[in-house]
Amino acid sequence: MKLKQYSKNLAKAALSNFILFILIFACGCSSSTTPTYTKETIASGIEDLAKKELKLDIKTKLFENTLWIYLPVEDIFVKAEKPKKSTELFKIEQNKNEFKNAALNIEYAIKTVPKKEQTEDYDVNKNVSEKLGSVWRVVRRVLFSLDHKRQGPQFIVIVIADTKAGFDIRTVIYTLDLKKVSYGLISNDEYQHRTVQETNIDPKIINDKTGKYLIYKDVLLSDFIAAQIQQRIRLKFQKPELTNPKKVNIDKEIQKIAAFTLRTYGFKDFGEVKLHNLLTNKKVTLNRAAILLGSDD
Repeated sequence: MKLKQYSKNLAKAALSNFILFILIFACGCSSSTTPTYTKETIASGIEDLAKKELKLDIKTKLFENTLWIYLPVEDIFVKAEKPKKSTELFKIEQNKNEFKNAALNIEYAIKTVPKKEQTEDYDVNKNVSEKLGSVWRVVRRVLFSLDHKRQGPQFIVIVIADTKAGFDIRTVIYTLDLKKVSYGLISNDEYQHRTVQETNIDPKIINDKTGKYLIYKDVLLSDFIAAQIQQRIRLKFQKPELTNPKKVNIDKEIQKIAAFTLRTYGFKDFGEVKLHNLLTNKKVTLNRAAILLGSDD
């Protein structure tokens, strides 16, 4: 129980820094122009390059549209030499999104709170960051030398597991977004919002060097979009991006986030979006046309 609570507090404290860290190594253009890998060989190609050139034993698994990468490490986070400060203006009590019965259901409970300074005491371990950076370069190298006549994976899931503390951080990336940020078609900040992350705590992670505890599966675009909306809401209010709470219409901001994300991916496999503010019990239902054809204002 103590280990689980420690892992939970540690991962939660430093997750925002880790999102930014992932961003750094995903950017930059690829110099490869000659197709070297096919969809069937990218998983083994990444493993082989990591072992041969980086001396790292990573595990990969390819499903129809999703490439999984497992990187076992120890001590993902360490005490920061210079703790970072942030300001709390909002409190997120609920933030849940899911597609169900042809509708995107968004439930949230977000309220303003008195201004409070917070300190982030943990940072990414330099040794871990170097390993992850090297793996990312291998991943990009392989993906960008893929035979373009054949479609590659739609999603990449990279799992960096702290096999000492018993938690992992999973990053889900839409491959086209990775290509867009690499070629400067979207900003680094926008790419950060599109890269979905979650922390998982499981005692089975301890000493697992091969990812036996993982349940591998394909990522569904609907699930990815719902999770991204949830992340965008968290980034909007937790960082926060909004600096004047008195002028913020929370309901309107949530609606804008949902509409923008759905339009970004051209997702049409839904009939309506249902928004429910749990604090005020306000409910709003918007049909697909209103979402896809509307503006962000």
